[in-house]
Amino acid sequence: MAVLWGAGTSLGIPRAAHRLSVPPEEPWRTACPAGHRLDGIGNGWLGRARCTAGDTFGPSMPIITLVMTVVCAVLAATTGPRPELLVWLLLAPIAVLLSTVDFAVHRLPDVVAIPLAGTAIVGLGGAALLPNAGGSWRTALLGSLTLGACYFVLFLINPRGFGFGDVKLAPALGAVLGWYSWGTLLIGTFAGFLLGALYGVGLILSRRAGRKTAIPFGPFLLAGAFVGILLGSRTL
Repeated sequence: MAVLWGAGTSLGIPRAAHRLSVPPEEPWRTACPAGHRLDGIGNGWLGRARCTAGDTFGPSMPIITLVMTVVCAVLAATTGPRPELLVWLLLAPIAVLLSTVDFAVHRLPDVVAIPLAGTAIVGLGGAALLPNAGGSWRTALLGSLTLGACYFVLFLINPRGFGFGDVKLAPALGAVLGWYSWGTLLIGTFAGFLLGALYGVGLILSRRAGRKTAIPFGPFLLAGAFVGILLGSRTL
């Protein structure tokens, strides 16, 4: 079921990513690259990434589908039949969408990033009420507040090196990592920074970027949270 969920939800990511992948001062896209208006469910947000001329657009559908199916399958295999798995599966397509947009335009849109935190906190609150829950909603809430505050301080210290979009992403990351333990929160946060640093070093060594080149940090913070969830669920 997790694999089917991953494959099914992946179908809507390329169109949404195409619409959201614009600079902050520009409105969301309403047309495909060829200029055809995007019609469909939800005022054009839901539907296949294919215009009326039959051309596809947006990020690669096979890659998105592969990523989603693997992520959901690994989450299901690691978490097992615990109620928080439903929350992880619900958050997975949102996380992949945010990562795709951030890689494209170095932006984490508020319309997606802010509801992610609310979905995580509310969802985990519901999971905590069910039998066999593997974490604590209290530490999830405290983790959300703590990581949000820490990232805000980092932004104030170095606004050019740490975007405010990452600050708005922090409450969601703190909630999902704090769900299992404070140790999981530390590990997942460290993993995100480590993955981002390795990516930056790789770009420099391949001469595709310099030391001052901005990189999309959101995808690596989300990947770190994924690592933290896997490790946290295995330590129960």
